[in-house]
Amino acid sequence: MFTKIYFEDYTEEMVRETIGRTITETDIVLHAGQTGDFFPHHMDAEWCKTQPFKQRIAHGTLIFSVAVGMTASQINEVAFTYGYERLRFIKPVHIGDTIKVKVTVKGKKEYKNPAQGLVTELVEVYNQRNELVMVCEHILLAQKK
Repeated sequence: MFTKIYFEDYTEEMVRETIGRTITETDIVLHAGQTGDFFPHHMDAEWCKTQPFKQRIAHGTLIFSVAVGMTASQINEVAFTYGYERLRFIKPVHIGDTIKVKVTVKGKKEYKNPAQGLVTELVEVYNQRNELVMVCEHILLAQKK
């Protein structure tokens, strides 16, 4: 779906939420192959039984990638991603966990090009127990009207 949401259209505390997405063993294996991160925390079920979490954990970068993809439900023709900041992995995500994403507009500010502005969104990822597992800030560069 295509839309046009200009800098002026964003208001603080605007919220959007995604549906759930269950993280699978296939997700972890594919991500390991794509990134080369075959650390035992992600790949070795027996070794993980000896560790504090007692089971494999999804790559933080996998959760980040999936969460960002989950928020991409529409194409804004007048804004694009400028970057991400303050990325933190709060709790581990395990095989079979279902994540949901909440995005809240936290602020706006002017940009060096007066025809554009920066919009900061707080991205929060929760598991099926409503525990915060990941957080970051998404910075959008949005055109002005």
